[in-house]
Amino acid sequence: MENLSDLRVIHSILERHGFRFSKALGQNFLVDATVCPRMAELCGADGNTCVLEIGPGIGVLTSELAQRAKKVVAVELDRRLLPVLNETLADFGNVKIVHGDVLELDLAALLRAEFGGDPVVVCANLPYYITTPILMRLLESGLPFEAITVMVQKEVADRLTARPGGKNAGAITVTVDYYAKAQKLFGVSKGAFTPSPKVDSAVIRLTRRAAPPVEVNDPQAFFRLVKAAFAQRRKTAVNSVSATLGIPKPVVADALVACGLDVNVRAEALSTEALAALYRALGGAV
Repeated sequence: MENLSDLRVIHSILERHGFRFSKALGQNFLVDATVCPRMAELCGADGNTCVLEIGPGIGVLTSELAQRAKKVVAVELDRRLLPVLNETLADFGNVKIVHGDVLELDLAALLRAEFGGDPVVVCANLPYYITTPILMRLLESGLPFEAITVMVQKEVADRLTARPGGKNAGAITVTVDYYAKAQKLFGVSKGAFTPSPKVDSAVIRLTRRAAPPVEVNDPQAFFRLVKAAFAQRRKTAVNSVSATLGIPKPVVADALVACGLDVNVRAEALSTEALAALYRALGGAV
């Protein structure tokens, strides 16, 4: 197996297949020889566990996962990379490459067909431009992923792993907190990629909760409230919720008071529990 962390080897393989990087697809391939083994080790892959990878690139992370996991299924959107991956991963009999868009694939059917009832984790270096939609698809799918370990832009990692109710929190923080416990594992410099992006990255792990930390009768309505509360960050939660959802300010203010919250509170100061209490106090208004 060739050294897929050697830039000369990488460029030789890509040139042989006539491949050119696509900015539209956010292609920055991970080539640091130390990062992929750490990701593969920390994601929970072992001889009894299967891995779903998204966007394998040229297969650097995939090869590390294949050495540890029972089976790896890597979903790749760019058809041009299929012959590249067939070459770079030829030594591994436990890897399958699936051409498709992870946002459109029937993931439940894919997991049944490829993994049966085996434990499954997700491990991926996600394209920056589509990080949030992919994570939301995975979390909202209800599929039994034990953990999701991904590399994302550092700023996004900070937001995803922030404490709800803290200054770095946003709507995505609360949404992720509803489904999983988020943890930042380690940082990755821009020099770990080819071509190098303009920003640094970080690896995070989302460990699925057995049950949500709060009770809400309609999660999607709850998330609408959360997004509304953070929609205008410079405004109070009363003003932001009222302006975004069209609920009269006195109604929102009364709901906050009923929850024992300050009427001038801003969304970033509200924990997941406080937002759930506000949702319940507003009843069917959301």
